[in-house]
Amino acid sequence: MADAPLTGSERVRTDAAARGLEVEIIERPPARSLEEAAELLGITPGDIVKSLVLKKSDDTYVFALVPGGRKISWPKVRALLGVNKIQLPDAAHALAATGYERGTITPLGSTTAWPVVVDETIVGRRISMGAGEHGRSLWVDADRLIAAFDATVADISEPE
Repeated sequence: MADAPLTGSERVRTDAAARGLEVEIIERPPARSLEEAAELLGITPGDIVKSLVLKKSDDTYVFALVPGGRKISWPKVRALLGVNKIQLPDAAHALAATGYERGTITPLGSTTAWPVVVDETIVGRRISMGAGEHGRSLWVDADRLIAAFDATVADISEPE
């Protein structure tokens, strides 16, 4: 009998451990907004980081980590990556690229290890982000996360 596949949060924990990265995964109630999520977690909206998977024209992807209250700056991301076109894929392509549904995406435990780009505003913070499954969040030191992925830190966002 084959082993059951790992859940999303189990994949996150396994990958984090392999990278020597300490994470804390908590259960959380659903939230209707960024502000409500921050209030439930007892943090500011900027401490909640969205993990976006972006599709390049050559059908490869990159993770972009952007704090709450900010959004991707498409011109900045295109310039950083040296591409003319980059986009948010539809839900099916995002799932195929990462193994995670939208709202749960994280570079930790992704089925493919895509490059990671981090907005410079999260440097030096303890952040909360998706944990691979709905109803869970993970806490991690942003600087250690950046180091664990050898992520590129750059100005890739603008205020929402």
